[in-house]
Amino acid sequence: MSQPITLALFCKVVDNYGDIGICWRLARQLVREHGIGVTLWVDDLDSFARICPQVDPLLAAQQVAGVSVYHWRDQEGTYYPEDVADIVIEFFAVDIPPGYVTAMAQRQAKPVWLNLEGLTAEEWVEGCHMLPSMHPRLPLTKHFFFPGFTGKTGGLLREADLLDERDRFQRDPAALSAFLGGLGLSAAEQTACKVSLFCYPHAPVASLFDAWRQGGAPVACLVPEGVAKDEVRAFLGTEPVRGAVCTRGMLTVRVLPFVPQAEYDRLLWACDVNIVRGEDSFVRAQWANRPFAWHIYPQDENLHHKKLRAFLLRYSAAQSGAQAGTQSGAQFDNHAEALERFTLAFNGVEQNADWPALWQNLSGRLDQLACRSANWQNALLANGDLAANLLAFARSMR
Repeated sequence: MSQPITLALFCKVVDNYGDIGICWRLARQLVREHGIGVTLWVDDLDSFARICPQVDPLLAAQQVAGVSVYHWRDQEGTYYPEDVADIVIEFFAVDIPPGYVTAMAQRQAKPVWLNLEGLTAEEWVEGCHMLPSMHPRLPLTKHFFFPGFTGKTGGLLREADLLDERDRFQRDPAALSAFLGGLGLSAAEQTACKVSLFCYPHAPVASLFDAWRQGGAPVACLVPEGVAKDEVRAFLGTEPVRGAVCTRGMLTVRVLPFVPQAEYDRLLWACDVNIVRGEDSFVRAQWANRPFAWHIYPQDENLHHKKLRAFLLRYSAAQSGAQAGTQSGAQFDNHAEALERFTLAFNGVEQNADWPALWQNLSGRLDQLACRSANWQNALLANGDLAANLLAFARSMR
């Protein structure tokens, strides 16, 4: 009987929870669905523990959900060829310890070495996906592997049972009510327009709060502890700790604890609209079957705005393309435009935004946007899922 394939995944936590969120989902899926022996090297176990409470930040090595988790303390250390996995993944171009790379070169059967890159909808990705890069000194070749939104990329992370589980949850009013009640939401909050808010500190949250507070319909904004702290504190009039809640005008703001990843998925499924940030929550929002706005990680010279526009263009085209040129297609273009304008304004592309008008235009189209999100999801499903695509490529290299 052949030995199971082993895989080492190196992760440095830069965006607080996005980096480890992606790596943890990938590691668990590889173990559960593909029987891969995964070792996950993480430099920040405290952030890891916030999304996975089973992690003990004080342990140098531990087993969690079938994954071997190691605290990646530094670039030092001696490694041997037998320590090296069959597949070695550096997430987002992190530098693997030099001793580990040397051991990779000493291994008789060289490992498949992948740089798992960040997600973007820009067209250049298709030309760079799976490109090789020779090591300047050692007999090793690294390949770039890009997640993405087309069949010429690696696709998106998606567990095999994710969409079935989502559909069962969203079709069960009792399950929805029990979940929201477990987070502390009152009956009034549950019947309001529920918005999950996960954004970076520079987001225009205060202006959006004002628009919701003075709006014509109740809004319940659910904010993880530590997110938009200054704006939430100002609205609450007290410290924004988990469980804190306040209603002013038509807006109720409630602070939630950080929850494990499975519970965060349910939060996205239970809300009417989701504001998400970075990459991990961005991908999960696309599988939630709900309208969402992406707060993209900021880059120098506003390069992230180009990346954001590339996604919005692809997203809108996929949803409306089937009905293009028809009256209903033109109406959907208006729905897509409402979401685009809100998203661009939230990312600072549009200055001096009219938030009451932007929200009124978007909130009146949420049902239509949710119904038509199936077009986008069907386009994504045709590309397969990232974990399976990654393993298929690794097998072709072995």
